[in-house]
Amino acid sequence: MAIEFEHEINFQSNTWNRDAWARIQGDLNSEKEAICYVNGQILGVRPGEAAKELCGFETFLCTRLLPQQEDGSIRRLNKEVIYYTDSRSGEVIHEWTNPWTEEVVNVVHVANDPFNYTISEWLILAPEDFPGQEKKEPRKIPLIFPWKVVGETVILNTDMHLYYPNALQPDKWVRESSGTMAQVSEMMRYFVSLEDLKNPALTSVLFNGTWNRITPWLPWMLMGQTPGHCVYVGTMVKSDTIEVVPAHIRKFTEENYPHMLSAPTEDYGPSISSLEYYSREQTPAPPLK
Repeated sequence: MAIEFEHEINFQSNTWNRDAWARIQGDLNSEKEAICYVNGQILGVRPGEAAKELCGFETFLCTRLLPQQEDGSIRRLNKEVIYYTDSRSGEVIHEWTNPWTEEVVNVVHVANDPFNYTISEWLILAPEDFPGQEKKEPRKIPLIFPWKVVGETVILNTDMHLYYPNALQPDKWVRESSGTMAQVSEMMRYFVSLEDLKNPALTSVLFNGTWNRITPWLPWMLMGQTPGHCVYVGTMVKSDTIEVVPAHIRKFTEENYPHMLSAPTEDYGPSISSLEYYSREQTPAPPLK
């Protein structure tokens, strides 16, 4: 079943923005799924020295869109994986040597099932809560993205900057935790065809783009609260088939996470972060001797 959508471009309409964003994220035909494939490098950044290339990563997301409410909102059903790889060969790794300590650690890959959210014509902004201040209500503003047209290409920048309690608290996760709070940013750039965005026959709009992420040290790196952080630098592409994912990554998934090769067909949860999954599935590393 295809969800009705606005196709006549109107950058200042929040309902058009909702529908365009949904077509970029997935396929408004609920019988179809969309695949976003990302790969790149992870850099380690510490004060007073040049960044180091730590490893590569391979990511793909399987997404399905479902109509949710009479208000036109759309439910985005999603599974996502992140595999860590050798920077040169691209092969999935199971051990990693810390370039600063030379410690060999076990790699913990990410398989988030599900990671769902609602695409609405409204953006709900949660207020910052400070001790001693009266609690404020969330703000509701129209969903309007910063679109830019360059020739026949439409460019969309989406940035997200978060600061939230760490699921891995340092009193328990001494070697895994970067601290009591997690500071994470994601910066994505989408390049889509203007003609595709205008086309009323296309329930899905393909894109090429970039995905960059700033995040604390990955918990399995056992860097604790060492000053510094990781930077993901990657490129991304959308497809209507899982074949966009390299054969060796599909094979690894078939052998280890076969349920991640297709999008959900129904809404289930909870949707939690990779740090929360880590806290549920792993155990704290023993202290250094």
